[in-house]
Amino acid sequence: MTAYTQQLDQKIQYLQQLFQGLDFPEIQVFESPEQHYRMRAEFRIWHEGGEMFYAMFERGQKASGASLIRCDQFPAASESINALMPKLIEAAAQNPELKNRWYAVEFLSALSGEMLVTMIYHKKLGEAWQCAAETLARELGIHVIGRSRGQKIVLTQDYITEELNVNGKTFRYRQVEGSFTQPNARVCEKMLGWACDVAQNLSGDLLELYCGNGNFTLPLSQHFRQVLATEVSKTSVYAAQWNIEVNQRDNIKIARLSAEEFTEAYTQSREFRRLQEQGISLKDYGFSTIFVDPPRAGVDDETLKLISQFDNIIYISCNPETLRANLDTLCQTHTVERAALFDQFPFTHHIESGVYLKKK
Repeated sequence: MTAYTQQLDQKIQYLQQLFQGLDFPEIQVFESPEQHYRMRAEFRIWHEGGEMFYAMFERGQKASGASLIRCDQFPAASESINALMPKLIEAAAQNPELKNRWYAVEFLSALSGEMLVTMIYHKKLGEAWQCAAETLARELGIHVIGRSRGQKIVLTQDYITEELNVNGKTFRYRQVEGSFTQPNARVCEKMLGWACDVAQNLSGDLLELYCGNGNFTLPLSQHFRQVLATEVSKTSVYAAQWNIEVNQRDNIKIARLSAEEFTEAYTQSREFRRLQEQGISLKDYGFSTIFVDPPRAGVDDETLKLISQFDNIIYISCNPETLRANLDTLCQTHTVERAALFDQFPFTHHIESGVYLKKK
């Protein structure tokens, strides 16, 4: 048994034990590539004895020499990140403007190899740095952002464009620096495919909470008459609107509301001018299905009451423990028809899972 298979089996066993006591179907398992699966990575830049290199630190340890791990390469990261790492550090080392007080770096890559690099400094960035960074970006064929306290300098753009294949169809996504995106693109494609397989026999309108940049929204919209998706982050909403337009999905509307705010709007306990300004009337929708991909804390109690009213629930979770807690409530009104494990984060304790629930 390989190390990868062993860690995956442990996750499967953990989920099986966690969901004991529920009427639960067999868990579909979606594996990850064993290497080069992360499309983003972050490192400290360590300066020591005239040398400069990438570094990480032991989990739970303060940044110090004792806990430092040198990272000339990072096998978990995409091949394009690994190919760029030595080129970037070598080029920066040769230019004092780029090297001095360089503190950290963030890589964001696409499957195509497109790359956005954020260089973070402990100094004010001026015209000399910008000139050096522009030369660096041209020579390496990358997009560069410079950051320091109170500063963000975008040389060309602050995003990349990712293309994901979902059941034979390609979707384009704008992924903005600093905003949430799924880090494992190949497993993300499998997650989107699973969700679409669940949705293909459903109908009516779809409500989505926590939609982010429209990652699930776009492919799921193929299977419903209309989609209303909610997201509170302005950056993610703008990205989602661009994604909707470029993918020509004209049956989607985005409401800039949190899940809690939407619950208030849906139950008519509070009016939101934002919905009126966006031309959204909840009376125009006949929701049959709700899709949720909440943060690690899971779904709050009031939103959980809202979710339980829907005939069909598709729930993606990044925290199995809060999923189990939510299922204890949802299984009073629904049955779990399908379940899946997506190995988004190999060789870590993190587990991404999904369930489809149908009203009893």
